[in-house]
Amino acid sequence: MAEFPAKVNTETSSPPSRGGTGFQSFVSRYVSMDMDFIRTIPAVLMLVEIVLGLLVWALIAGSSYSNIPAYGWVMFVSVIFWLLTMFLFFVLFLGVRSRMSFLPWPLMLLIFNATAAVLYLTAFIANAASVYNDHQGAAAFFAIVVTLAYGASTFFAFLSWRGDGGNAATDTVPA
Repeated sequence: MAEFPAKVNTETSSPPSRGGTGFQSFVSRYVSMDMDFIRTIPAVLMLVEIVLGLLVWALIAGSSYSNIPAYGWVMFVSVIFWLLTMFLFFVLFLGVRSRMSFLPWPLMLLIFNATAAVLYLTAFIANAASVYNDHQGAAAFFAIVVTLAYGASTFFAFLSWRGDGGNAATDTVPA
């Protein structure tokens, strides 16, 4: 028992610093995954928009669409909004929006989703009017489903912008 104090080290260590340099420092400073966002209705709608938007442009791209000008518009709308929705999803999921609180997020989401819904509706009409094989028919079906998803996202963005989105399932960003 007399040797006990000699064998005990009472020195404490500090946790590793998060200061570092380079990419790891940037990520730990500006990015934090918002797992609560994944459980919201707007996040699920964004995932639906991403998956079905991919199907729209992949089905069009998999067929010979260059002979019909309407499919150029369908490809433009579907690819642009697919990319923008993926970017926006990662911005919201990774918490980058909290570092850019100077932006009016509820209004931006409302404008983005409303614009996407209207332009996807025009792409659906152009697609449905020009169907000449099964791929284009399937793309038209998925385009209207994506249009409805963007419409639902517009509704939830409107609730958030107006301030009625107090429910955790409908509030995507703090006002």
